[in-house]
Amino acid sequence: MNDVPPLDPGADGIEEGKRLIRQGGDQGLSLSERIAERFHRLTWRTPIHTLKLKGRHPLKLLTVADDPFFGDIERGQALLDGKLMFRGEALPVEALALDRPAFSKAYGEHLHAFAWLRDLSSVTTRQVGAPIAESIMRQWIAAHGATISEPAWRPDLWGRRILYWTSHAPLILSSTDLVYRSNVLHALARGARHLDRTADKAPAGAPRIAAWCGVVAAGLMIPGGDPRRIFGEAGLAKALAASLTDDGGIVGRSPAALYDAIQLVTMLRGTYAARRMELPEFAAERLPRMVAALLGVAHADKALSSWQGGCPQDPELVVQTIEATGVRTRPLRQARDWGYQRMSAGNTLVIVDAAPPPIARMVDGGCASTLAFELSDGQSRIVVNCGGARSAVVQVPAALTEGLRTTAAHSTLVLGDSNSTALHGDGTLGKGVAEVELSRQESEATSRIEASHNGYVRRFGLVHRRLLALGNDGRDLRGEDMLLPEGRRRRRDPVPFTIRFHLAPDVEVAPTADGQAAFLRLPGQLLWQFRAKGAALAIEESLWINAFGRPIATRQLVLSGEAAPGGASVSWAFHRSR
Repeated sequence: MNDVPPLDPGADGIEEGKRLIRQGGDQGLSLSERIAERFHRLTWRTPIHTLKLKGRHPLKLLTVADDPFFGDIERGQALLDGKLMFRGEALPVEALALDRPAFSKAYGEHLHAFAWLRDLSSVTTRQVGAPIAESIMRQWIAAHGATISEPAWRPDLWGRRILYWTSHAPLILSSTDLVYRSNVLHALARGARHLDRTADKAPAGAPRIAAWCGVVAAGLMIPGGDPRRIFGEAGLAKALAASLTDDGGIVGRSPAALYDAIQLVTMLRGTYAARRMELPEFAAERLPRMVAALLGVAHADKALSSWQGGCPQDPELVVQTIEATGVRTRPLRQARDWGYQRMSAGNTLVIVDAAPPPIARMVDGGCASTLAFELSDGQSRIVVNCGGARSAVVQVPAALTEGLRTTAAHSTLVLGDSNSTALHGDGTLGKGVAEVELSRQESEATSRIEASHNGYVRRFGLVHRRLLALGNDGRDLRGEDMLLPEGRRRRRDPVPFTIRFHLAPDVEVAPTADGQAAFLRLPGQLLWQFRAKGAALAIEESLWINAFGRPIATRQLVLSGEAAPGGASVSWAFHRSR
């Protein structure tokens, strides 16, 4: 045993940062465990890992890519305890029953994408994690490895799966069972061929980007893959053009989807790096714009604002994602194509949805949030949107998650107790906001946005116009909501309206004696005042979906009134008193 040489980080042919061990390395392992680790690493350089496929190229992986992102610790620890967990849903690893699934759609997508490999590799070594990963892999291969089925063989899930398999290959291919290893590698090859035919069928946005990233990754990692890589790069270029706006946003208008797309492109860059190649220019030049757009909808706490069914995301992971891109840029203030506007002064930040909802075919679960806004003071959020329609934990009832898509779940005006854009039960969007007129002015005194939408014209003959003005010291946000007559349809009867300002959970609210104002106390003894004119003020219950998809009880300021046939106007203001 004394003849065993010390482990050389580069002696196994896997570059530092591209091996399985992501936390702790060999530290704390016994000598026998270190010998076992060395054997498994060396298999990546021996004939054991070069099983033949029909044709002239050996069926193997050329190298191991680097996954630049850290996983979820809680989910990783659950895997060590024998459970695969996602958004409040947990099932035993040994009994996932993939051939007769009893889990939610979101859970299934997480499982089939093999995104859990990142979580597992972030909490343990290969020696401990490989048996767990192999157990799930064996079940997946038995149920889906050779048979095309939905959703397992969906193009976007195959694209993600190839990225994760090639980034965490030692975790799933360390077994000495040659039949098992052959089955995994053959499934990878079949999936790559399937993607060649189906990648472009994935919906535009993160799904299509994921599918084409998988094609390119397969071309980079499977021997003889240059033709596939070239084909994949052409497809990826078109997918990015169809999925991203010129200012870096994504077609579904979801910050969570843009966050996902940034991770996909960054993971693919790691796959190129493993082959000592550069990410193609068409992708590399888009990444800074994507990052700037994402930063444009992030608050000072580094978490995202809540739009189009998303939740804030863990701020630590958002920061890690931005750092992994290597991009250094400022937040995008005016994303006219993507549709978000950002105003800031002092410690105060306002993020506004100044565009129609996404095109129905571009997104499942779009929200009727036009002209809503979020407001924060430093690290403290003040006004939020409920969020979470597509990211809440499984315990949130389906009826409530659908309710989170409504106009009433956002901080904006609701007319006639109806949505500004119709929401269908199948997740698609109907008629409503077709255009938004936007004017933005900057002066030494204020930043001013005036925008209007036509979502209520067809039903009520009224346009909603919202004015927002942020003082240059950040102490005052003044607003006005107007309902103006337009179009042929004119109602003779008054139409009820409400203007909602959902408050962050940490905000303590108390009404003033006259009932027309409220005090808002933030953490750190920050004190804001809210006052309105032209409508009655009430304080009601609300909820907010946090970064982990869990509903948190909170309150909302509600202004109520009636719009006469000639329209209505309500002015309001948030003022920081200390």
